[in-house]
Amino acid sequence: MTETTQIQMTQPGGGQPRSPEFQFAMGVFQFATGVSRWLWQDLFQDAFAVRPLPRMRVDGPLTRRLPSPLREQATWLPHALVVLAGVVTLLISLAANGGGDQPRFWTGLMGLGAIVLTLLRPVGAFWVSLVVTLVAAQFGNPWDVDWPWAPGALATQLVVLTVVALRTRPRTAAWMWVLTAAYGLIAETFFKGSPYYNTNTIPFLLVSALALLVVTVWHVRHDAVRRVTAQRTVTAHERSKRTLLEERTTIARELHDVVAHHMSVVAIQAEAAPYRVENPPPELEYAFKVIRENAVVALSELRRVLGVVRAEDYEAPDAPQPRLADLDRLLENVRDAGLKVDSTVTGAVRELPQGVELSAYRIVQEALSNSLRHAPGATAKVEVSHVLGGLGLRVVNGPATGLVKPSPGAGHGITGMRERVSMLDGEMTAEATDDGGYEVAVFLPVSSAAAASSAAAEDTA
Repeated sequence: MTETTQIQMTQPGGGQPRSPEFQFAMGVFQFATGVSRWLWQDLFQDAFAVRPLPRMRVDGPLTRRLPSPLREQATWLPHALVVLAGVVTLLISLAANGGGDQPRFWTGLMGLGAIVLTLLRPVGAFWVSLVVTLVAAQFGNPWDVDWPWAPGALATQLVVLTVVALRTRPRTAAWMWVLTAAYGLIAETFFKGSPYYNTNTIPFLLVSALALLVVTVWHVRHDAVRRVTAQRTVTAHERSKRTLLEERTTIARELHDVVAHHMSVVAIQAEAAPYRVENPPPELEYAFKVIRENAVVALSELRRVLGVVRAEDYEAPDAPQPRLADLDRLLENVRDAGLKVDSTVTGAVRELPQGVELSAYRIVQEALSNSLRHAPGATAKVEVSHVLGGLGLRVVNGPATGLVKPSPGAGHGITGMRERVSMLDGEMTAEATDDGGYEVAVFLPVSSAAAASSAAAEDTA
């Protein structure tokens, strides 16, 4: 005896079992509901809302070369092309009957209005175009042999479908094509007025489908380019932030070395000072003791705070930090690399704070590196000016010469120089020169007290 098991489906909530037929019907109903909702959202909801066509951008490879007045007029090119297409459809409507039929003129004028309406109300223009198609079919010449699309109405509908598809998303274009196909097939099947008419719905649907396919491909490509551009922008921004953080990390490391050196000198001198005075009073000994203790604490805190920016494998350099006195060696290395560079030092050379000299050296080093990368074969000039109240730097190079192509750098060297100048409350300009070269000018303020203190610290050390 064979037992037959009846398969029943139950609701998720544990309700009464439902048959497969009922579940299938519910699935079809839900699908139809979703489709109708999409149709309502795309073609009926706010169909006549105002959505003006924006002006064209003129930052492309061709439009950016246009003169300024002509570039301003070129922004209206899409609007002009749409109006021109409307005029062409009007001429097609008139030419279909030799230009002598008044109904054709008015239906052609309505088609022109539907096309122009796509500039303001794209979805509403589609419905107006369908109305124009119905009017043209009703008032067409009885000797016409094209049904249900009169020549002018066919051109109008094709232009409207294409323009609206360009201005909306592909799903909206698909709905418009489906409704257009439904109208054409119903008109051919049930409202064919004469057996002598040639039906033209199928050819029109093929041509319009091809046009919409091209527009859809354009949409897909445009979206892909937009996404890639956005991703590149984000990547460039992240790369810029990373480079900036790396430069700040380098500055923090160098600042740590500079300040740690001077704080160590302060602690040592504070400890040794009482022994250099015969019978120092207790107040003086206590004052030097406090100075030393605070210097040691400050040095420890400095190392703790700035130590977090060091990489795990970072090791302090054995060689001392470079100073302005080391510029000659830097210039020799640059000359060996192929850059013709001259240097000039003006003013009374004096000892400057180590942070100022280190930043000045790094700024000149970065400027000369940029000259090597971006202006191969050029000549450069370095000017160091010891002036009252600070230090002036000027690095200028001429245009690139020779057959060597410029090397594209990361583009953050100027950012690093500005960071160093900003850290010292200085001023900096970096701009192209009239002859095609580049100039970097920097002023780093230095007070007389700071310079004297630096010189004394160096002598003591």
